[in-house]
This record gives sequence, C-alpha cells and structure tokens, in this order.
Amino acid sequence: MAKDMTLLWGSGSPPCWRVQIALEEKNLQGYNQKLLSFEKGEHKSKEVLEINPRGQLPAFKHKNIIVNESCGACFYLENQFKSQGNQLIPEGAAEVGLMYQRIFEGQTLFQKLVDVLLYTRKVPEAERHDSAVKRNREALKQEIQIWDGYLKGSDGYLSGKSFSLADVIVYPVVAFFFRLGANESHYPNLAAYYNKLKVRPSIKKTWPQYWLEAPGQEQLKDL
Repeated sequence: MAKDMTLLWGSGSPPCWRVQIALEEKNLQGYNQKLLSFEKGEHKSKEVLEINPRGQLPAFKHKNIIVNESCGACFYLENQFKSQGNQLIPEGAAEVGLMYQRIFEGQTLFQKLVDVLLYTRKVPEAERHDSAVKRNREALKQEIQIWDGYLKGSDGYLSGKSFSLADVIVYPVVAFFFRLGANESHYPNLAAYYNKLKVRPSIKKTWPQYWLEAPGQEQLKDL
C-alpha cells in the first residue's frame, strides 16, 4: 500500500514534516522517499518539477494521484486510510469545527513566522526599515500569545481531548518557533504542548535530522 507512495521532502521544513507525521500516524511506513537539499536547489530539479511544477517541497504522489499542498496531503491520507492507524478527525461536531479552525489559523501563524525570518532575504537592503522588522516581530508575538491562550487549561491538544489533524499540521510550526530560540517561560502553555508532543512516536521518529545535527538558533530569543 505505502509502496505506491512517493514523498520528496526537505529536512526542517514544517510542511514536509507534517506529511511525514501523517504517514506515521496512519501506519504507512515503507513509502518511497527522497531527502533533498534546499541549499543545493534540489527542490527545483526535474524530479520534483515532474510532480510539483512550482518546484516546492513536499512533492507527494500516491499511485497516479498528486497532492502537493501539505495540508491537502494530510487530509488525503486520513480520508483514504480512515480505518488504518490512528483516527485524526474527531467524532464530535464541536471538536471537528475547532480542528478546522486551528488548521486554518495555523497558516496565519506560519506566515507571521516566515515574515520575521525571511524579511532580509525578500526585501532588498536599500528598502529595509527597522520599523518593518519591529512590526513583523510584534505581529508574531501577538499571534503566539493567542496560541498560548488557546492551550491554557486545555487537554494538551489543539482541538479537544485527542490528537488530530490540527496537531499534525500545526505542531511542526510550533516546534520550529521554539527551535529558533523562543523562551519557553514566556509562553508556558505553548511550551507544555511542544514538550508533550515531542515524545509522541510519530513526531519523535520523524524529527528533522537537520535539527538533531545542527544546534538551535537564536533569532527569537528576545521575543
């Protein structure tokens, strides 16, 4: 079953990681996979472009079905393999609604994190302004505070009492946030969530090798 699947991915990429977590949760080991280097530009290779014409990772294919958008791939895996592995969509309507809400909010969180990290890369030096840097960091801080509030008094998951697609999709972004040096004491509820799920088998097994080999960063230590 999993032998009919192909995943081209990059280490340390939250979108790539979420698909790997979903595959583990659905007990779909043994799929064809290839680790590619962003630094070497391998995500723009012919091999990737044949699956994903945008030259982005992950590039995911099941038989002749291509689902490159990472959230879409996670939903696809849950839908196609409902009776296999762990159930990732809650039973109750309230939890399902909250799951969808957190998933879409997670895209906002990731974008604000990217805005801070990639400002100097995307904006020409002559057009950069300290005020923009401060504005991006403040927007990220406010967003993180919202998520920390969501998890206060929770059961330790994003959409209720059980691990769901919301966690599959958003956890890699939270982990990325703390890898960048964010102070756990500033966001205790989010930190508790981060540390609780760090040891979940699907997450522990797929933890980015690049993160294990390279020391953590400090970009967000003062946030």
